[in-house]
Amino acid sequence: MMILVSVLAVLCAVGVVVVAAFLFRRFVKGTDDLAPNGPSSGHAGSMLSSLFLLVFAIAIVVPWSTADAARHNTYAESQAAVESYWSAARVPAPAGPRLRQQLRDYVDFVVRTEWPLMASGGLSQEGASRLEALRTQVTGLVLSDEDAKAARGELLDEMRDLSAARRQRAADAGAKPPAGVLPLAVCTGVIVILFPFLAGARPRGKTLVPLSLMAGLLGLGIFLAWQISHVFASGLSVGPEAYEAALTEMRRLSWSG
Repeated sequence: MMILVSVLAVLCAVGVVVVAAFLFRRFVKGTDDLAPNGPSSGHAGSMLSSLFLLVFAIAIVVPWSTADAARHNTYAESQAAVESYWSAARVPAPAGPRLRQQLRDYVDFVVRTEWPLMASGGLSQEGASRLEALRTQVTGLVLSDEDAKAARGELLDEMRDLSAARRQRAADAGAKPPAGVLPLAVCTGVIVILFPFLAGARPRGKTLVPLSLMAGLLGLGIFLAWQISHVFASGLSVGPEAYEAALTEMRRLSWSG
């Protein structure tokens, strides 16, 4: 349906130009505009350039903002895991050491197993099951010491934050740029490059240098827009550095504890 509406909008716009050209030529006096640098070409060229810049900005800014938010969320999730690890240390044995080991295993699972799967747009169900099992264990702990009960309450709060950050990571993994933006950026970029030829100009010699430079830079810009089009599956994707740092911190806490 969306494609049909878009096609109809394009046809209507082209029809307006054809009808306007016919009516103005028939009823309004004027001069023919055949020059490549005439007012018609100049107006069309500036509008095409503006359209390309608008679409290109959307193609860059939206994925970049999504990737930046996703990167911040990975640090929030890894910090929640470390804080949970701290609180689990206050839970008496044997439950405390077991919970700490399971937290380390969960973060290691995210780095080694789950992260490659996120390139396809989703998270592993096993990761969610591990986290749910951890929360169930913490909720079911029977404790008599007040400090241990307080630690369990803090641990549940931090694991709640960990679960919320995981859900956000799942949303980030499935995020995509607005449909059609990147193809439209490519299409308008090609038209901008070919516009002088379409307008009737025949660049030669030194005039081809700036045109070639513009074409190269436009191609590079489109490539960069494509590279960041997916948060976890591109050359500029978000990596698991935050979780690797969390694992290092957990090991340090284990050695110091």
